[in-house]
Amino acid sequence: MFKRNVLAVSMAVAGLCSAQAMAAVVGGGATLPENLYGTPDTTGVLNGSAPYAGFNDYIGVGSGGGKNAFFNNNSNLLVWDLDGNGTLDPVYTPAVTVDYAGSDSVVSAAELTAYNAPGATHGRDNYGPLVQIPSAATSVTVPFNVTGLSSLDLTSQQLAAIFAGNITDWSDARLGLGITGPRPITVVYRQGSSGTSEIFLRHLNAVAPGSVTGVSSTFTSVITPGANFVSALGSSGVAAAVEANVDAIGYVGPDAVEFTNPAKVVRVKRLPTDVTGLLPNQVNVTAALNSVSIPVGGAASDPLAWVPATQLANPSAGYPIVGVTNLIFSQCYLDTAAGGDLAKIRSFLARHYNANSAASNDGDISAHSLIPLPVGWKAAVRNNFVTNLTNNGLDIGNTDTCNGIGRPL
Repeated sequence: MFKRNVLAVSMAVAGLCSAQAMAAVVGGGATLPENLYGTPDTTGVLNGSAPYAGFNDYIGVGSGGGKNAFFNNNSNLLVWDLDGNGTLDPVYTPAVTVDYAGSDSVVSAAELTAYNAPGATHGRDNYGPLVQIPSAATSVTVPFNVTGLSSLDLTSQQLAAIFAGNITDWSDARLGLGITGPRPITVVYRQGSSGTSEIFLRHLNAVAPGSVTGVSSTFTSVITPGANFVSALGSSGVAAAVEANVDAIGYVGPDAVEFTNPAKVVRVKRLPTDVTGLLPNQVNVTAALNSVSIPVGGAASDPLAWVPATQLANPSAGYPIVGVTNLIFSQCYLDTAAGGDLAKIRSFLARHYNANSAASNDGDISAHSLIPLPVGWKAAVRNNFVTNLTNNGLDIGNTDTCNGIGRPL
């Protein structure tokens, strides 16, 4: 992964608009995996050269923006500061087909219903069934900056009480830290809509619904910030705010902090009786994923079953605050030519979900502080959506399903 120099980007922009009229695989969305995938400023597993996929640049506009662009086939929502002047402009002029989205936020039942509605212009009748698959695992990491503490172990219920504003001082006896007050807690939360917020709130709601009463990708839609709350933009902004404020705590994606350093992040205890908690390292996150059921049989045809939000909200093993960053496709694409959209998508999926880590994207995933999917999950995605080894007709580009339909060129 490298940063492209400004001159190269500027030169590329000059030919971008005309080139994109003949664009191949177009998409964007969640910012958490954007450097893994490859943006106009970086090269990654989607926009790199062989053995990578050869997609167009991934445009990080947030999970909600990516899903909206995909479900409405509206590439005008894929914006980027292409000329470095601080203004976000549509990447594709004229507009082109949006082929996929990246999202840390799970496709909702309402979004799926709208996609499946008979006659929907940008839905199942014209593009084939929806495909939602986990791409890589992530934890939500809880950085802290508490004077006098070289490490901090908390239960999920204690975290819920802190972030809901029910515990407001580090000296509160319910935390059991032996700190003498007053030591007000500064709570740092993520601004705007964020998959990180959704994963975090989903877990807190699962373990303490009385304190955290709902789930949303926007923190303030569930919790009313108190006087001791501070908002920040993005995971990097939250991490910086925690570092800058004494006695602060926040929540971020794992790429924003030293997520294996107990002096920087909370070790989360599964049980109050645990002496120490768990760090969000690869072993503990993988253990959580392995406790989640892989869809089989008829469940495999349900896009929502591939990101089982209820089980992920509070897995029965491993680090408890986990989620996945997802990829969303349609099953059918009209560009079936050699080297076209369909071929590139299938080639990417074959590599990304290869059980052989040496011939997959696992190294790149780990290098970006994400966690590769366990072998069983990768095999399940590959067997259903690439090779059709399960013989259920779910593979992208299946000729029986995609007989004359598909997302346009």
